[in-house]
Amino acid sequence: MEIHDRVAGEVTIVQLDGNLDTNTAPDAQAHFDGLADGGHTLIVVDFGTLNYISSAGLRVLLATAKKLKGMGGQLRMFGLNDTVHEVFEISGFSTIFSVFATEAEALEGF
Repeated sequence: MEIHDRVAGEVTIVQLDGNLDTNTAPDAQAHFDGLADGGHTLIVVDFGTLNYISSAGLRVLLATAKKLKGMGGQLRMFGLNDTVHEVFEISGFSTIFSVFATEAEALEGF
């Protein structure tokens, strides 16, 4: 998996490319922790090129969301493909997270 960051105003957009699973979750968690610890508390995750997410990946997102919330921040996401969207639906994470169809929608209101 590759992780790419870009900034849009006060928001950091994180693009995840590949699979977020047991093998890549530790690196993803370290990346998100580094952003939060560096003061990036408004994060939007771009799932447009994420092929698959496992329960380990969901735990990374949950831990990140909790950390950001505790810092007065927020985690949002957009661009889930059908496979990732199904995982979110089955796990109930679609009701826990702010999930949007497009980047513009995810950035609205920040």
